[in-house]
Amino acid sequence: MRLLHTMLRTGDLDRAIDFYTRVLGMRLLRRHDYPEGKFTLAFLGYGDESENTVIELTYNWGVDKYDLGKGYGHIAIEVDDVYAACAEAQRLGATVVRAAGPMNAGTTIIAFIADPDGYYIELIGKRD
Repeated sequence: MRLLHTMLRTGDLDRAIDFYTRVLGMRLLRRHDYPEGKFTLAFLGYGDESENTVIELTYNWGVDKYDLGKGYGHIAIEVDDVYAACAEAQRLGATVVRAAGPMNAGTTIIAFIADPDGYYIELIGKRD
């Protein structure tokens, strides 16, 4: 068994794809419209789906916003330098929710940014 993808609903698919590709450096792997179901799926990631876990963005036609609820936590992405990655994400227009620095009660360097729909993404420093 392996983890295939994490699905997030988005109110603006093009805006979300731009964020995940431009700010986080993912590639758009595939995108498909489902006219009968009135939705579009886009899959993004850092490598081929046959070997990597990816993000599935779901756009339900005509829905422009979702309540994120209390159950969702965040997506975590490992980066070489959290301070630099956080600064670059902010320069590219991302919202920094928690600036880069040591985690509470620990030494691992982390930061949190939000995607255009408000989903949190944790940037975690690469461990030696």
